[in-house]
Amino acid sequence: MSANIKNDQDFGEKPTERRDTENYRKEYTTGFVDKWDDLIDWDNRAKSEGTFFIEELKKRGAKRVLDVAAGTGFHSVQLIEAGFDVVTADGSPEMLAKAFENGRKRGHILRTVQADWRMLNRDIYGRYDAVVCLGNSFTHLFNEHDRRKALAEFYSALNHDGVLILDQRNYDTIMDHGYSSKHTYYYCGDDVQVQPAHVDEGLARFQYRFPDGSEYFLNMFPLRKAYVRRLMREVGFQKIETYGDFQETYRESDPDFFIHVADKKYIEDENR
Repeated sequence: MSANIKNDQDFGEKPTERRDTENYRKEYTTGFVDKWDDLIDWDNRAKSEGTFFIEELKKRGAKRVLDVAAGTGFHSVQLIEAGFDVVTADGSPEMLAKAFENGRKRGHILRTVQADWRMLNRDIYGRYDAVVCLGNSFTHLFNEHDRRKALAEFYSALNHDGVLILDQRNYDTIMDHGYSSKHTYYYCGDDVQVQPAHVDEGLARFQYRFPDGSEYFLNMFPLRKAYVRRLMREVGFQKIETYGDFQETYRESDPDFFIHVADKKYIEDENR
């Protein structure tokens, strides 16, 4: 990292030992958040995603959507512009401030709520037709109790026939075969380098290097696909479809990201 570029993150002397759900509060610093949209590239990401999320929500008749991992507001704005009634939530006040600013630049006043997923229903009101947890955000939860509690809160926030859409990196391939990325769908910034600095069964530490020489890190838990699907079922979701980079059919090693679409609606068919 260039000597004149200051990184306002602090992981201490042993960064790979920072394996705690509370880490994200310190990771999303003002400096990192200010650069996040360079990583995402809203225009290219909109092109790469197409209407996948919009179509999944519309075919279920969803109208009221809770975006629980809003980040800088990309999906909240996309969904508002598609006609959905959206509430924008995140655990990071820095991210929420940037999301509100981004929404205002595009002519929208976002309804923002700072919320801890583990106590989500304390901070939000009413029930929703859909909860979306996108941007590989679920990976910030480092222990199973937190993951179960968060999924239970998502489930509770939904109407009886609601849907949860949650995505994650393809950590199976990263852990089993090494890292490679097409950077086609999620991180679309042309000049930003993203790569793991450390990976083991309990930690995926990713490095984000920007054109000005600055670099930032995120410590995340490497979620395996089957494990996430199992937790969703055990919490109560009835039907779970998993897409690879927005495709229904894929080879397990190919996708950069998995998208889980989990329906709460009760079904009697046991062969699901």
